[in-house]
Amino acid sequence: MNKPPANTPTASIPVDHYENFPVASWLCPPRLRPAIAAIYHFARTADDLADEGDASVAQRLDALAQYRADLLAIAGEQAHSSQWPQVFEPLREVLRTFKLPVPLLADLLDAFAQDVRYTAAQRRYRDDAELLDYCTRSANPVGRLLLHLYGISDDLSLAQSDQICSALQLINFWQDVSTDVPRGRWYPSVQAMAAHGVQDADLQPGSHSDSATRLITAYAQSARALMQAGAPLACRIPGRAGWELRLVVQGGLRILDKIEALNFATWRNRPKLTAWDMPVMLWRALWMR
Repeated sequence: MNKPPANTPTASIPVDHYENFPVASWLCPPRLRPAIAAIYHFARTADDLADEGDASVAQRLDALAQYRADLLAIAGEQAHSSQWPQVFEPLREVLRTFKLPVPLLADLLDAFAQDVRYTAAQRRYRDDAELLDYCTRSANPVGRLLLHLYGISDDLSLAQSDQICSALQLINFWQDVSTDVPRGRWYPSVQAMAAHGVQDADLQPGSHSDSATRLITAYAQSARALMQAGAPLACRIPGRAGWELRLVVQGGLRILDKIEALNFATWRNRPKLTAWDMPVMLWRALWMR
């Protein structure tokens, strides 16, 4: 549900909707790998509760509510429900050791629950400001949690992390139009669709709509600008973490290249990265300034 671009060929462990975030990869300092893996499993399991299987909307929301209760329990040094010990036992230790900001983890759960409710009700985002507000809970917390692990907390770094994470989330939306729309997930806002004269039929697989092309073009250009605004963060972070983030940035930008190569018609085809894109990403990462 909450999804930065998929199929980035880095050493990161995929988190379905957080694939481009650095998760316990070989570039990560060994001492942080258990913490990052714990965050991954927390997000991955919550995403499955919200999105997988044939549970009803009420059942999904109830499960997420219990999951939140378990998070708050371990944060308060209380016993969890034991429904997800593989998640909350490691996370308990990480919370103790690294003093993770619990509200950031709770924000992710808010985003998962919002996706469940919006999809069930066929609710659409009114405008792009509302969509970006969603990103503050669905994507930005992951970047801030990682910065916390690295001991980085200055305002500029946090702001640029938010820009990178929101850009990744948005890139994934425009990458996944062909899979999201059939499932009733409409991330293009009502306002933006109206501004470009796009109807629902224009975003169906058989469409060759010029209006839809203009819509996705505008969205892709906006996401690229947002990513480029946050990219200097990767050059300020030293060591392995900085190189990991460079590849994250370049993975997102490379997906945008693929979207452009499809003439922005991602309602017909879903672009993805392959191993052949890695040399391009590495070369661009090397020359980032």
